[in-house]
Amino acid sequence: MSNRLKDNINNRYVEAANALRGKHAQRRIVAYVESYDDVYFWRTVLSRFENDKRYFEVMLPSKANLTRGKKSVLKNFLFGMGHDGKELSKVGPEMIACVDADYDYLMQGATEQSRWVLENPYVFHTYVYAIENYQCYAPSLHEVCVAVTLNDHRIFDFQEFFIQYSEACFPLFVWSVWAYRTGHHNQFSLTEFNRVAEPGGFTLQHPETSLTNLRRKVQTKVRELQRQFPNNKESYLKVKDEIRQLGVTPQTAYLYMQGHHLFDDVTVPILNKVCNLLRQERQTEIYRAQAHRTQKRNEMSCYENSMQDIKTMLKKNTGYQQSPRFQQLQDDISRFLDSQTVTEEKAEKKMNAGKTCGHQARDE
Repeated sequence: MSNRLKDNINNRYVEAANALRGKHAQRRIVAYVESYDDVYFWRTVLSRFENDKRYFEVMLPSKANLTRGKKSVLKNFLFGMGHDGKELSKVGPEMIACVDADYDYLMQGATEQSRWVLENPYVFHTYVYAIENYQCYAPSLHEVCVAVTLNDHRIFDFQEFFIQYSEACFPLFVWSVWAYRTGHHNQFSLTEFNRVAEPGGFTLQHPETSLTNLRRKVQTKVRELQRQFPNNKESYLKVKDEIRQLGVTPQTAYLYMQGHHLFDDVTVPILNKVCNLLRQERQTEIYRAQAHRTQKRNEMSCYENSMQDIKTMLKKNTGYQQSPRFQQLQDDISRFLDSQTVTEEKAEKKMNAGKTCGHQARDE
């Protein structure tokens, strides 16, 4: 198949290909994603819905020009031009788009891209900002530490820290969503929000020190924004109320902040310090063991060879599958597939009824 043809695949093409394979063959559903990292995540979302009737193929948008990102998935692969020159939706029951929510979920249709994400029945989004937010799901981070260090000692309360971290950031987070909803993101960008929301000076012994410093930075920036936008109190409170109705609480705000920032600047530095201490614990146990020097050296070598890289294990983390938002995402996929099954059953009944009528007419 030529590159040009591959890059113009649409729902009708996949539907026709499925029809050629026969009525009882597994139906192929193409799922377009934004980047390489998204392939594995969306595989974990979709795999539970595969059976003898259907399977999913998770794909990147274009192999020809290597374009990536949400705009490529949405703009280039949601819509095309029909023979009559009118815009034509390229997605459908046989071809879906799977993207990070970013702020589009919280924007609630305030921009064209947000409307694409929320209103198209064949577009599925993460609800949380990005897949990195799922990977940093606080209740799963201890398991990541165990995978990295092979030490199951709980020396840090990740859940409590991220609750307090979220509560500290929440007032400024609302300002950030407000700025993007109202077109003031040039005055208060996501980059600026991330700079303030970085918990510098974190230590395992005194994590409250970095949280206290974070609260101070947030309060300073909030006062600055209040002076810059003195008449926006009512609209700020409206945005705050609306995002809470969408399920964003002061305790879970970290799930809706920029994913790369949360991954690289918040979670990984904390994991580094926790894992370093857990490694030291395990190494000290080996040094103090009642054993011959050679045996200790072999044990240490075996342990060090078994340790894993933090970022790699965090990217492979699937503990988020127990989170309410992930369950909501899977419910969306389930409803979509159920609706398609109902549609197919109705079409089959209609076709069978037509055949019956045709036989009766010939018999008469």
